[in-house]
Amino acid sequence: MNTYLDDYRKKLVKAEEAANLVKSNDIIDYGMFATKPVDFDLALSKRVGQIEKVSVRGTGTVPPFPAVIQNDPEQKTFQYFSWYFTLLDRMAGDKGMACHLPFNYHEATLLAYHHRDLHHIKPTVWCAQVTPMDRNGCFNFGLGNSHNRGIALWADKVIVEVNENMPRCLGGNDEYIHISEVDYIIEGTNSPIFATPKMPEASEAERKIAEFIVPHVENGSCLQLGIGTLPNLIGEMIAHTDVRDLGIQSEMFCDAMVTLYEAGKVTNAMKSFDINKSSFSFCLGTKETYDFIHDNPRLASCKVHHTNNPDFIAQNDKVISINNIVEVDLLSQVCSETSGFRQISGTGGQLDFVIGAFHSRGGKSFLAFSSTYKDKKDGQVKSRIKPLLTPGSVVTVPRSMVHYLVTEYGIVNMKARSVWGRAESLVSIAHPDFREDLIKSAQENGIWSRTNRIPF
Repeated sequence: MNTYLDDYRKKLVKAEEAANLVKSNDIIDYGMFATKPVDFDLALSKRVGQIEKVSVRGTGTVPPFPAVIQNDPEQKTFQYFSWYFTLLDRMAGDKGMACHLPFNYHEATLLAYHHRDLHHIKPTVWCAQVTPMDRNGCFNFGLGNSHNRGIALWADKVIVEVNENMPRCLGGNDEYIHISEVDYIIEGTNSPIFATPKMPEASEAERKIAEFIVPHVENGSCLQLGIGTLPNLIGEMIAHTDVRDLGIQSEMFCDAMVTLYEAGKVTNAMKSFDINKSSFSFCLGTKETYDFIHDNPRLASCKVHHTNNPDFIAQNDKVISINNIVEVDLLSQVCSETSGFRQISGTGGQLDFVIGAFHSRGGKSFLAFSSTYKDKKDGQVKSRIKPLLTPGSVVTVPRSMVHYLVTEYGIVNMKARSVWGRAESLVSIAHPDFREDLIKSAQENGIWSRTNRIPF
């Protein structure tokens, strides 16, 4: 039997040797989320000044801070790009050291598999953290399936950085790369895999928002949840209801889903495909969540086109999608990723699930947000519902796609509402201190009628 050990030894290199393969004008793709390489990144950063015009792409950058940014603040050699901004990406972006790549998340796999004519984005080198090789010669992508395999197979050089701490996430699909598809292997220093701290206590506003959403979860609902205190609160609240046979199809597997499993709420028995398994494409959570997903046959790690394709999402009945937003205007245009021109996160899979959930029979998408926020610059409380989006803010979800909007003051269904009806509905869930100003603005712009008889 071929144990692949000879191939493994032939391809084994030091991180410094792998970094020396990079040439000027190369495009480097790092693994997604917690599969970002650590040893290779550090070794590559030491080549500042030796080469030039090297582009490095990441997705949802998590600690440690990328060395190619930290060790090259003047960007003499490296420029960093991110498909989805996290706190680290924002920190770099605020200093002009990182740039966002806008796209709908489900299309990431399509770029790698079906649009290879896009030569300007073709990767020269791909490198990601993976699990140790199994007896079949496969390295598992662990916490970041996403579009790793597609990008790897598109790249000219394929490098894996083995980390014994990486959880093995069973497929699904596209969850591995075989040694025959790998050019070089780095045995990493087995650095700790980034895990999130336990979420803080939910605010009173978040509790009220959750109370509006949870009653919409029925027996057999299929859930998509994101990261943050609100999704975890919703998971805890659902765990104390009498609903059963929940399914999960989500781009991200989060802590709240472990809570639902432990409460016996998740069976995936009512799903249309991936029956009896929770489908996800990446995981960010606590160490306890990582322990839960490791080698767990009840879960299915899948490429993001599988989890996020709106057509696939819609095949399941009663899809419930819950996501956060940054702001919304009185036309019901939703911004979830920027604050003016400042990039906060990314489109990610929000639009994918907004569309997919509504197209699902009995499905609902909820865009949730606290009605106000405190401006860090002037300390004033401001409304997230605005007459118009902040100049420079992008439209993440067009008004025609928005389904439910939820604040601590209420929940409104925006589908098929008139322009007047949208403005009136948004005013009704705004903080009371801002309602009169919003009404005045709506009247001035001809998008509101003080009749109180608007049926839709």
